[in-house]
Amino acid sequence: MSDALCLPPTGLVSVTFRKLGTDEIIALTRLSGLQSIEWGGDVHVPPGDLRKAREVGAMTRGEGLEVAAYGSYYKLGMSGEEALPFESVLETAVALGAPVIRVWAGSEGSEKAGRERDKVLRDARRAAELAAAAGVRVGLEFHAGTLNDTPEAARLLWKELDHPALCSLWQPLVSLSESENDEALEAVLPRLSHVHVFHWLPNYERRPLAEGSIQWSRWLKTIMNHRKETPLLLEFVAGDDPANLPAEAAALRSNLATVGF
Repeated sequence: MSDALCLPPTGLVSVTFRKLGTDEIIALTRLSGLQSIEWGGDVHVPPGDLRKAREVGAMTRGEGLEVAAYGSYYKLGMSGEEALPFESVLETAVALGAPVIRVWAGSEGSEKAGRERDKVLRDARRAAELAAAAGVRVGLEFHAGTLNDTPEAARLLWKELDHPALCSLWQPLVSLSESENDEALEAVLPRLSHVHVFHWLPNYERRPLAEGSIQWSRWLKTIMNHRKETPLLLEFVAGDDPANLPAEAAALRSNLATVGF
């Protein structure tokens, strides 16, 4: 399938370039031949700023791009003064036009969560109910330091969280071996909403995606065989340099070509 219209949706996670403005992010996304943006809530679309959210959503769609998700950094199970109300996050996502809100499954890894686990699960169910009423889904990031951080943890988590408005993101973790990352992808695959695409070395050094083509071609085959419409969003380019994004987008398209897209 060489026709670009047949490619799975590709995009950019805006926090890859926190120093760029929203207009620059949009221009860079288009220049790189990508189709969508996950807008981050820490810099580009702050939670509660509904006017900004509407403006950014309209700008994105006005340039022929889609809003893939809202990256909120909301941590399930948090309470007190440090907590950001989920209602505010949800309002912002709706104003932005985001179909999915990215959140963290708590603030402790699965091995250390202890009593926090029940709080996270309760808050996840509450957030899911609120989001479902607004026509939005809640995506739990697959990330170290959360309840969604290993294959075993993911299987248990998604056995406990059975709600149609809850879904999972996936990205490879340097804390896991290659085979463990394979297993983690399989564990979240039935709930997979979208994928963050990048290549890191074990020391967290950000490297060109082309250097990870063997692993990513295998992962992409698994993802595309499950659901070819899964958004694939580039993140963490080498040197945090915007000039590297077009090459990363080209590498992603090359990897997709190896699995028949």
